[in-house]
Amino acid sequence: MDKKVLVAYFSCTGITKSVAEILADVVGADIYEMKPEVPYTDADLNWMDKKSRSSVEMKDPSSRPAIVDKVSNIMGYEVVFVGFPIWWYTAPNIINTFLESYDFSGKTIILFATSGGSGFGKTVEKLKNSVSPEAKIKEGRILNGKPSRGELASWIKDLGL
Repeated sequence: MDKKVLVAYFSCTGITKSVAEILADVVGADIYEMKPEVPYTDADLNWMDKKSRSSVEMKDPSSRPAIVDKVSNIMGYEVVFVGFPIWWYTAPNIINTFLESYDFSGKTIILFATSGGSGFGKTVEKLKNSVSPEAKIKEGRILNGKPSRGELASWIKDLGL
C-alpha cells in the first residue's frame, strides 16, 4: 500500500485487539491501542446492569472517557482504520474521545468493529460530529471471529487501498 496507514483500536476483552493486529499486518500499518485512563473491569462491562460503568456511559452521549496516550504524529497518516466492539448498537464513547482529540481533515477514516450480534446501526452517523467535515468517515465491516489474511486483503482491495 502506498498510503501511510494507522490502525487505531479499542478493546476490552482482546477480541478487537486480535482483529486489529491482523489488519495492521495485512496493510502494513502502524498500530495504536486506545487505552482508557481508568481500565474497564468485568463489572464495568456488565451490560445487564443498568448501573455498570459502560451502561451509564452509553446512556450519556456527552460522556468522553479519557485516553492515556496520544498518537504522536497523526498528521503523517492518510488513512486511519478505527476499530471497536459494538456497544448498544454503536461505538463506545471512547471512540468519540479519540476522534475529537485530533484533526482528521483530509484523511479517510474507515471503521471496523466486532460484535456479539448487531451490525453498525447508526454508528457512522453518530461519529460524524466528532470529526471535521473535511474528513471522510466510512462504515467498514463487522469482523467477528478471527478473519483470515485473505479475507482482509480482499476487503482492503475492495476499498481501493
